[in-house]
Amino acid sequence: MNTPSVSTRSRLARLVTIALLAAVGVGAWQAWTRLKPAGLPEGIASGNGRLEATDIDVATRSGGRLQDVRVQEGDFVEAGQVLATMDTQTLQADLNRAAAQVTQARNARVTGSALLAQREQSVLTAQALVAQRQAEQSLALKELQRARDLVGKGFLPPQKLDEAQAQTQRVKAALSAAQSQVAEARAAVLATRSQLIEADSAIETAQAVQARIQADMNDTALRAPRAGRVQLLSARPGEVLGAGGRVLSLVDLSDVYMTFFLPETAAGRVAIGAEARLVLDAAPQFVIPAKVSFVASVAQFTPKTVETTSERQKMVFKIRAQVDPQLLARHRTQVKTGMPGMAYVRIDPQQAWPDKLAIALPAEAPASASAASR
Repeated sequence: MNTPSVSTRSRLARLVTIALLAAVGVGAWQAWTRLKPAGLPEGIASGNGRLEATDIDVATRSGGRLQDVRVQEGDFVEAGQVLATMDTQTLQADLNRAAAQVTQARNARVTGSALLAQREQSVLTAQALVAQRQAEQSLALKELQRARDLVGKGFLPPQKLDEAQAQTQRVKAALSAAQSQVAEARAAVLATRSQLIEADSAIETAQAVQARIQADMNDTALRAPRAGRVQLLSARPGEVLGAGGRVLSLVDLSDVYMTFFLPETAAGRVAIGAEARLVLDAAPQFVIPAKVSFVASVAQFTPKTVETTSERQKMVFKIRAQVDPQLLARHRTQVKTGMPGMAYVRIDPQQAWPDKLAIALPAEAPASASAASR
């Protein structure tokens, strides 16, 4: 009986090995096909992104020394809450000086008003004197005419006519002097009224300076422009900061969203207000509801010259999915920005959400714990 040669046995061993590997490969492929996760329906698109929120920098309006910081990193703050204060000694001195200038300007206004009343009375007095001089002039003219008649008839000596003419000249000169006094008194009234206008302007200027310094004083109390959480303290008490120097940063937890990108074939079907779901990598068991609040009108990462259909598929559009502020308020102690995850958006309004994207939220914090965190 002939035995197989060594080369024949080697070929048979290789064939058996190949057959076994093929069988194992087919079995593995069939197992992966059965166990692979189901894909998304055609009416739902997805993209990866990070949870973001609006950052707010609380900074000084003018330079000065930081006196006090009343919050710590991680604290929740409410809109209008005082977060830090600046030293106000210099501003308080300026405010006191401005208040004194306002008082001085008002006193000058009162003095000017009294002087105006006095000048107006002087006008009345001068006018009365003019009336008196006019009456005296009228009498002197009559006396002069009577003297002429009597002297002409020989009842009086010529000396009486000379006296009457001299009296008439004296009365006329007195009248001119009285009229000059009226004009002078009226000019004084006009000058005093101009002084009163200047006093009013001085009051307004001093009040404006006072209001500006008071505004600077008010700005030394750095308040939270909206509710949020303290993210970062950039300065400590005692530091001298310039105008616009950042003291701390807030995160507005009522404005949380995820930005992701979709190709133009999907982005073109996304409408503002479309339903979305967010799933974070750190908590895949939760599915957070959201709504599309922004769809870019300009594609990004687009080649300058795109002609073919395959190249046009590379165009992507920026999408933003916004989380409901009321939902954020109920879970604000659990909100953490910067966490990566997936965003799913329903591009077909008739498409139902798959079970794995059903809304699932963490338990809400008790009211007492929420109050304690504030």
